[in-house]
Amino acid sequence: MKHFIYADNAATTKLDKDAFNAMLPWLQEEYGNASQPYSFARKPKKALMEARTLIAECIGAQPDEIYFTSGGTESDNWAIKGIAEKGEKHHTIATQIEHHAILNACRRLEHFGFQVDYLPVDKQGIVSCEDLVKFIKDNTELISVMMVNNEIGTIEPIKELAAVAHDNGILFHTDAVQAVGHIPIDVSDLCVDMLSASAHKFNGPKGIGFLYIKRGTKISSFADGGAQEFHKRAGTENIASIVGMSIALKKSCDEMEKVNEKLLALDETFIDVLLKSKIDFIRNGSKNHVPGNINLSIRKTSGEMLLHRLDLMGICISTGSACDSVNTEVSHVIKAIGVPSEYSEGTIRISFGRDNTEENAVTIAKAIVKILKG
Repeated sequence: MKHFIYADNAATTKLDKDAFNAMLPWLQEEYGNASQPYSFARKPKKALMEARTLIAECIGAQPDEIYFTSGGTESDNWAIKGIAEKGEKHHTIATQIEHHAILNACRRLEHFGFQVDYLPVDKQGIVSCEDLVKFIKDNTELISVMMVNNEIGTIEPIKELAAVAHDNGILFHTDAVQAVGHIPIDVSDLCVDMLSASAHKFNGPKGIGFLYIKRGTKISSFADGGAQEFHKRAGTENIASIVGMSIALKKSCDEMEKVNEKLLALDETFIDVLLKSKIDFIRNGSKNHVPGNINLSIRKTSGEMLLHRLDLMGICISTGSACDSVNTEVSHVIKAIGVPSEYSEGTIRISFGRDNTEENAVTIAKAIVKILKG
């Protein structure tokens, strides 16, 4: 396999070795079904409980508030549709820059006659409490605002937005897929009712995630069947991936400060090379952004062209959301923040991870300069 530089960590991350090793026993020796009553199920059952407890501790929750899912998309869909199905008010508020897991779930609600409004954002991608208040109706049931935008890295004022929701007797959900394991999170401090997460965004395995559901929140079951996940999400538990997720999250939280310091330094190094080369670009997002996420719109060029040219040079980046990579149009996020047309088509996203180096940052920046200047 040829050497390459991977800088698309917002799309997915490399599985942590400690998480991988922790998964192995549950794939072979201890393969019992945790739902069974016999002794061979005791170790898987204990592992499930310990993983749930560890994940809860990482986000300031209680173990019985953690519900395991197949990932962020399922968690988002469950939050949006589960509240709509259980509730009686039939009005949901999301934002214009949500991940498509939220946007398409909301469109499904609209198909069935529910009302959905989409909050605008400012040029930094930030939702204001003042705008939120204007959108609230007497029949608003749920407000969903992502904690960190997956394309531009902007961190939203979740605590303040959740307070507005609760002041009006409305439930609040946040898609924290790009935030969990990357910035400090305490659900009790944020006062959110639901929070979505996905393991492969913080060096855990793919195909596993969780939905935090605050005690007392009335939500429909996601899947009917057995009694797993407190009778809310039927199906035999994926013990290996659940254990791997818990180990990866604990490690990410323990190393967060050190890793983020490194990522901010890589960010500065990368941008400094571009500035010195006089490239005409806009840095999208807010100064309050998740470390490692760099979204640029470069004047009069093509983001798709840059992606493919960099790929030929052994460099992996993105033009935006990985879930939307087949769509060559300007993303809904870039449109929502009002990037000028002469820049918007030249949008790329570089997302560094804990394995990236200063040399990687310099190499990618110089490669972009070389492509643009011929």
